[in-house]
Amino acid sequence: MFTDSLINLWNNSGFMSLTWQSVVMLLISFVLIYLAIAKKFEPLLLLPIAFGMMLANLPLTGLMSDGSGTGETAGLLYYLYQGVKMGIYPSLIFLGIGAMTDFGPLIARPSSMLMGAGAQFGIAIAFVTAGLLGFTPAEAASIGIIGGADGPTAIYLTTRLAPHLLAPIAVAAYSYMALIPIIQPPLMRLLTTEKERVIKMEQLRKVSKLEKVCFPILVSVLCILLLPSVAPLIGMLMLGNLFKESGVVDRLSDTAQNTLINIVTIFLGLTVGATATGSEFLKAGTLGIIALGLIAFVFSTVGGLLIGKLMCLLTKGKINPLIGSAGVSAVPMAARISQIEGQKANPGNFLLMHAIGPNVSGVIGSAVAAGILLSLFG
Repeated sequence: MFTDSLINLWNNSGFMSLTWQSVVMLLISFVLIYLAIAKKFEPLLLLPIAFGMMLANLPLTGLMSDGSGTGETAGLLYYLYQGVKMGIYPSLIFLGIGAMTDFGPLIARPSSMLMGAGAQFGIAIAFVTAGLLGFTPAEAASIGIIGGADGPTAIYLTTRLAPHLLAPIAVAAYSYMALIPIIQPPLMRLLTTEKERVIKMEQLRKVSKLEKVCFPILVSVLCILLLPSVAPLIGMLMLGNLFKESGVVDRLSDTAQNTLINIVTIFLGLTVGATATGSEFLKAGTLGIIALGLIAFVFSTVGGLLIGKLMCLLTKGKINPLIGSAGVSAVPMAARISQIEGQKANPGNFLLMHAIGPNVSGVIGSAVAAGILLSLFG
């Protein structure tokens, strides 16, 4: 009897339900966990994503089950996932990003917005390529937005245009954001000369408090009037920034940039990772989306660098083109990579504040690009 119980326990365990797809996805999750902990590749994002991926691929847990057809209660991660599905988490993430962001470098050098705009080039490349490969315009738009290196925006757009592609697009967007330290530096060294990389930039002018307070209000009004569909993202981004710059709601600003964004990041990362189940993820179409996302990200970095080189030429060497790569929306990781590469070329080089300008303009640019795509194909 005891032996029969043990056999029954084994037969009903998850070990008996493991498939090769589950095993592959578990191995992938272990690699991502390693990169997050050992290599510190954007661990705030990569660690919950990888752990969610691991949980979702452990058989019989029902964590992502909606409970339909079984009469059982839906799984924990299914309920948490509704915040992704309904676009709540991306907007709250933008609120926190706004509260943490200093738009001063962008205000001090408005031309930085050109590099942020150039870094949206990958969106167009991936959109056209996806269309040629047979994806619908709505699907191609959702794939293309990966090039903005903005996970919340990618999720927001995909839930409205191609929700069936949310899992691979969300995982690709956040994974490439986390892998910026691997992807961007070779491109930066390839497309810039040593003479360009050693350029030291002059200190930015001091931006007044009035300018910083007026900026989020004006951007909100202009962007939302032009593209009403982007109101949740731009509105929350600029509200968070107004909390920070107004100086009268320190408690709200502190909550938005710490407690709130940390909680939402856990829920978003965990549930985004949990959508990557082996049976759905390991398909030719899904792997194609991952590849297109990489193409989008690479060309976005290239676009920002090329605009940086052009600005370097037009200003007769006053702009270090390395800051152009920060035009992608991954704040502040992309700006930090510009700083690191700049210091490798010239230890006395301090590009971080200069790179923040293109970086934060990339956040606005990717949200605007999403609004345009949503208006065209939504």
